[in-house]
Amino acid sequence: MSNTKSDPNYKIIAENRRARFDYAIEDDIECGVMLQGSEVKSLRANGGNIAESYATVDEGELWLVNSYIPAYEQAKMFPHEERRRRKLLVSKKQLSNMWNATQRKGMTLVPLVMYFNHKGLAKLKIGIAKGKKAHDKRETSAKRDWSRQKQRLLKDHN
Repeated sequence: MSNTKSDPNYKIIAENRRARFDYAIEDDIECGVMLQGSEVKSLRANGGNIAESYATVDEGELWLVNSYIPAYEQAKMFPHEERRRRKLLVSKKQLSNMWNATQRKGMTLVPLVMYFNHKGLAKLKIGIAKGKKAHDKRETSAKRDWSRQKQRLLKDHN
């Protein structure tokens, strides 16, 4: 396995930075994304956005809803729909675990990061998460601020 930093195929396309602030991530699963050709080219050139998107289990299949992939200029004859539902590929066991988490435990499926792996395939990392309440968010923010302040104090002290 090659190092991801020097690997020319590995590339982060889109990251959902608010996910870890808004949700307590309990587990994450890597899944494949079914894309059209113009979508892949657009992701390689322009990137995309998964900030407002979510994943859902619908009729025994996993779907990515409300993700944005910009139109690819050179594909004017056969453009793709920018915010269409995209099918996600996972094993049956992972799918049943996700269904149990969402239906029985009240969890949410949050896209964390979309990237091209070392083979050049588009992948999506989905977090199985529980929504944080306002006081949990304040606590997270306070911890982050304190760790920054601590680092500053240690740096100034040395």
